Amino acid sequence: MTFSLNNTNKMLHFTFLGTSSGVPTLARNVSALAIRNSKNKDWILVDAGEGTQHRIQQTKLSLQNLIAICITHVHGDHCYGLVGLLASAGMNARTTALTIIAPKEIQQWIEVTAQLTDLHLPYLLNFIDVNEATQILQITDELSIQAHQLSHRVPSFAFSIIAQHIHKKLDTQALIQLGVPKGKAWGDLQQGLDIEFNGENLKAADFIQTQTQRVHAIVGGDNDRPKLLAQACQDAQLLIHESTYTQVILDKVGSGPMHSSAKMVAEFAQQQSLSNLILTHFSPRHQDQIGQRAMQMKSTNIIKATFI
Repeated sequence: MTFSLNNTNKMLHFTFLGTSSGVPTLARNVSALAIRNSKNKDWILVDAGEGTQHRIQQTKLSLQNLIAICITHVHGDHCYGLVGLLASAGMNARTTALTIIAPKEIQQWIEVTAQLTDLHLPYLLNFIDVNEATQILQITDELSIQAHQLSHRVPSFAFSIIAQHIHKKLDTQALIQLGVPKGKAWGDLQQGLDIEFNGENLKAADFIQTQTQRVHAIVGGDNDRPKLLAQACQDAQLLIHESTYTQVILDKVGSGPMHSSAKMVAEFAQQQSLSNLILTHFSPRHQDQIGQRAMQMKSTNIIKATFI
């Protein structure tokens, strides 16, 4: 299922590479989510369940443009595809360093696996312990990440993905009123250069209108207490949260697995007045039609999402 909006202002594009919990189904892979900066080709991967690299091959995403991988927790349906993906990136001649924000056990696992399987990556891995990412980390000029602790059987985290784009526009009306002719003068001002006109020094800063656009999306790992994200959601436009069960099933299963129901998350999103909510990580007992209906969301002009 795909939905998009014909608006040039959208900044983040979400591609759901897997929405099943625990094990894959014939139609849905396990957890993985690609988040691309629509202003360029940079993208971030949140979780990498088994088979993630196969799903990536069905998109236009390139492992060369992958700038960071965030792993929410150590359970296999969220990370068993990571090592294979890293190896494939190396075999495809990646040389740029890659940031991995994850529990420290993920680093240990990769290092042991590399040693036992003779894996040699031609690029550096910059590991950041997720516990040290609770302050905002600037990944690129436009993208930053922050981790938030959740509640699950093992330590689990959500990630704030924040995109900020500064758009500079020339105040052409003011220039027309002053009689400044189009051409080199306008181009110099646009580039931030002061100019001389009719014996007057025109400062570029006086003719540049700056607009800052900011988008904040939160992607949660496994979690049985959505309210833990209340503070983080205060300035967020989108929450992506697991809803492994319906409330009826959760009542039967009990609290042991430490997952959320669709009802729990929806009620939380309503309390927070969130404008956008996407549910994911559905139990494999939920077949395609149920899963597709659950992935519907209210959309705005800054969000585009694809499910494959």
